Amino acid sequence: MKRTLLLVRHAKSSWDEVALPDRERPLAERGKRDAPMMGERLARDGVKPDLILSSPARRALSTARLIAAALDYQAGDILVDDRLYACDTKTLLGVIAELGGDLKRVMIVGHNPEFTELAHRFSREITRMPTCAVAQFTFDGAPWSAIAGVKPVSTSLDYPKKK
Repeated sequence: MKRTLLLVRHAKSSWDEVALPDRERPLAERGKRDAPMMGERLARDGVKPDLILSSPARRALSTARLIAAALDYQAGDILVDDRLYACDTKTLLGVIAELGGDLKRVMIVGHNPEFTELAHRFSREITRMPTCAVAQFTFDGAPWSAIAGVKPVSTSLDYPKKK
């Protein structure tokens, strides 16, 4: 069974309220435009995740909800995982390894630098994930628990300013 992992870096966040804790930073106006646009691109490509996981940070969860709306994925079905906030690549791989065997396509919404690091691990061609970037990796036959040691059969990277 083919499995597809989508890593989505949260959309552009606002720094207008400097007193807000980092986890509470909202999306900037650009982020509010980019996330639905990226969701529409994914929908056009026929992407429909079986599961969307998100960091609990406000900017990540807002990004997940806006993309989910474009994909006809119920916002209430988005799972929030505290481990996805301020984590490292090893933690990300641990979250992925725990995914259920029946899931074919999973989207994870979170942060840099760990998303760029993991994307680069899967594809040396990905060296940077701009805000609201979507890195898509397809694996042939490997269970989620083994993804860390498997090379994807296909890779793509899309982001708002890509032509």
